[in-house]
Amino acid sequence: MEALVRKLNALNEGTMMETLGIEYLDVREGYVYARMFVKKELSQPYGMLHGGASMALAESIGGAGSSVYVDIKTHVIRGMQLSANHVKAAKVGTYVYATATILHKGRQTHVWNIDVKNEDGDLVSTCRLTNFIMEKL
Repeated sequence: MEALVRKLNALNEGTMMETLGIEYLDVREGYVYARMFVKKELSQPYGMLHGGASMALAESIGGAGSSVYVDIKTHVIRGMQLSANHVKAAKVGTYVYATATILHKGRQTHVWNIDVKNEDGDLVSTCRLTNFIMEKL
């Protein structure tokens, strides 16, 4: 799956994922692992990772995970619902690591659980993402 990791990282160029600094580390069926450096631009005023940045990371890697299952030449993946619980802070100047695992793989919907952890392995955010899969028009 190294080729898939390289492909997904290349697709980040010029996108929000590049702006956020998301780097895919491992991608396989039902699993995505990525990291993001917590730079000042991703923080809230108190020097901690903004919850919205955690959610953008979660939606990005959940969408990438769904792309493993569908032909993106004929189908599109749309985030339909995303919820998160933020339980611990991540400081500016550190990395967070996100793991997405698929919970449901239907024909039209995929449900992912995404956990974002700090460098010590402590849970920062836990997210649930539902993607809608539809044919391109």
